[in-house]
Amino acid sequence: MTERKLTRRLMIGNVPVGGGAPVSIQSMTNTDTMDVAATLDQIRRLAEAGCQIVRIAVPATKPGQALEATRGAVAEIVSGSPIPAVADVHFDYTLALAALEAGVQGLRINPGNIGGEEKVRAVAEAAGERGVPIRVGVNAGSLEKEILSRYGHPTAEALLESALKEIALLEKYGFKDIKVSVKSSSVPLTLDSYRLLSERVDYPLHVGVSEAGPPWMGTIRSSIGIGTLLAEGIGDTIRVSLAGDPVQEVRVGRAILKSLEPSRSGADIIACPTCARTQIDVEGIASELETRLQDLKVPIRIAVMGCAVNGPGEAAEADLGVAGGKTKGLLFIKGKRRGWYAKQDLLKVLLDEVEKMTAELSNKEKT
Repeated sequence: MTERKLTRRLMIGNVPVGGGAPVSIQSMTNTDTMDVAATLDQIRRLAEAGCQIVRIAVPATKPGQALEATRGAVAEIVSGSPIPAVADVHFDYTLALAALEAGVQGLRINPGNIGGEEKVRAVAEAAGERGVPIRVGVNAGSLEKEILSRYGHPTAEALLESALKEIALLEKYGFKDIKVSVKSSSVPLTLDSYRLLSERVDYPLHVGVSEAGPPWMGTIRSSIGIGTLLAEGIGDTIRVSLAGDPVQEVRVGRAILKSLEPSRSGADIIACPTCARTQIDVEGIASELETRLQDLKVPIRIAVMGCAVNGPGEAAEADLGVAGGKTKGLLFIKGKRRGWYAKQDLLKVLLDEVEKMTAELSNKEKT
């Protein structure tokens, strides 16, 4: 994997982004932001799954609804959230100002859609006074009309121009606490856009494939897009965009990072594809491990192998593994053989060993 480009560092609350900090995982709530209890409940579930930064939409006020009500709801969410909250604002710059007053730790705006230069200036000055970073969030689906008209359709160059234009405007008023994204639902366009952007700026980059789709296809698109960029050394924080429960976004994000950085927290489960030699239920054991350990925080690599061809070697290289025989499976712990177990007991044996390893690792961290 290519060494990650060293970008500027900024802080989203207590989470460092850029400057060599570990790649952080973000998600976004899909509850009604005015329903504070439901939003906080979802944020807590996201945090438990490993989300480090959460974004909340700050919607336009409804007829008869005072801006103060929106500010109050956002303030309650920020106060009750276990992780830093970023306000996602469109069309109305007063919502951005209200969110800043409510104490959000980050702000996301789309170039050109919260008003003219003076409105951007007002937001930049308010964010600067509070030390709150702004993400310039360019999206192929919402490019400024003049840029879209010039290029004809979204291109990497068009997304880059939009980002650089907004960055220049923020810099004009002395604001440089910036991170940037140039997303598209097209993986090739996303890759091209981020590559161009990475060459032109040293601001931290928020990486993702926008509107990636339902969980199955969205996971594939996101894994290819985000994974490719991270492997090229591009990206400081990520968000997987899936249609559905945002907790799934966090789990996919963790899996992407785990694939590239084996030392990341969580269960890293490998399993053979099975063939006629397989005598144990590899698929069932691996699937059950994946489900039960999806929110594991400590880093443990587990191998579930079906036969004696690659099984012993892969199992021995993992922290914990089994290689299947006809009626039993051979257990490996840290590369050492630890005995044969009946194949119907292998899942329980592995889960018991994971529990022991988790306790040992947790105790080491405390000391």
